[in-house]
Amino acid sequence: MNVFIVEDEELGVERMIKLLTQIDPKIIVAGTAGSIERAVEWLNHHQHPELILMDIELSDGQSFEIFKRVEVRSAVVFTTSYDEYALKAFKVNSIDYLLKPVKKEELKESIDKYWRLHQIRNAASAAPIDIEKLIRELQVQKPEPSFRSRFLVKYGQRLVSVETSDIAYFFADGRFTYFITWSKLKYLVDYTLEELESMLDPVEFFRANRGLTVHIRAIMEIHTFFNGKLKLDLKPDTGQEALVSREKAGSFKEWMGK
Repeated sequence: MNVFIVEDEELGVERMIKLLTQIDPKIIVAGTAGSIERAVEWLNHHQHPELILMDIELSDGQSFEIFKRVEVRSAVVFTTSYDEYALKAFKVNSIDYLLKPVKKEELKESIDKYWRLHQIRNAASAAPIDIEKLIRELQVQKPEPSFRSRFLVKYGQRLVSVETSDIAYFFADGRFTYFITWSKLKYLVDYTLEELESMLDPVEFFRANRGLTVHIRAIMEIHTFFNGKLKLDLKPDTGQEALVSREKAGSFKEWMGK
């Protein structure tokens, strides 16, 4: 099986390749793309693979835009930190929809589903997928959300447990992720910001950009900024500009107003 990965975070790509290798070493990753533009370019110049693993939220917009610009001839498994796109996902070649962080067992189930559908299609001369049935299956399988109440982190030579309610914001610095507490203590955490999105209560935390996730009580003031972005004054002070990306500005305003 050839697989194409559409994912804008390098660590996310590496993790997906690792999972695919563990599931079946014969799977070939034919290519990767981190944006809508690159995905469209790749699909226009390469033979379409059997399966595409596609993140919904990319650096230059939602990946649904890809389907408007190129005829995708592959089956698609969407991966995302949000569950609000399920119905839309199933209308564009999707055979499954996985919430991040993607688990090995769930990804294997999606690949197995592809092979089952492939066999059925061959037997029935490419009979269409029952979209309504797939959505019902997703709703039955969808677990109740459970959010982290604490994190175990290293502090010197000790391990300490920090309550999530004590955290003002998380930020990425290179390949590492840290959080800052209300008392201005800094800790290294063993998760990417992408993985943290499914662990943190979205009522309290918002991922402002690719490198920053903030607690609602850490936001002191909001200012308009260039190119549709927003600038945040946070407590404790980050020591650098805290921006809400243009793509997230609308959802941020809605989140702040709930």
